[in-house]
Amino acid sequence: MSDATNDFSNRLKAVERKHAKLARGYSCKVGRDGLIVFKPKRRKIGFPWRTLAMVVVGFLAFKGLVIAQMGTETYDQRISEMSAGPLQEQIGAFVMQPDPVAEVVARNVAPYF
Repeated sequence: MSDATNDFSNRLKAVERKHAKLARGYSCKVGRDGLIVFKPKRRKIGFPWRTLAMVVVGFLAFKGLVIAQMGTETYDQRISEMSAGPLQEQIGAFVMQPDPVAEVVARNVAPYF
């Protein structure tokens, strides 16, 4: 009797696993015999390009806002102070160098400050 119970619990676990896979999306096809077969869709594992683009755009907008808030001269002075500091500050100074996109954002946003 325990062998039949064990077989049933194994089949039940397999059905639950298949159901969990199908819950993430599936495609159905009709076979030659007329049987409808549901197959789970494979998950795409790729690089999140859209997220990376949003982070870059957000960072450039942040730099533009900081430049507009502080003023170009003060910003350049702070960057030069950072580049004379330890390695972490030098990396930060390199990353925070004014670029054309951040300068355009600063010019367009400066009247609002």
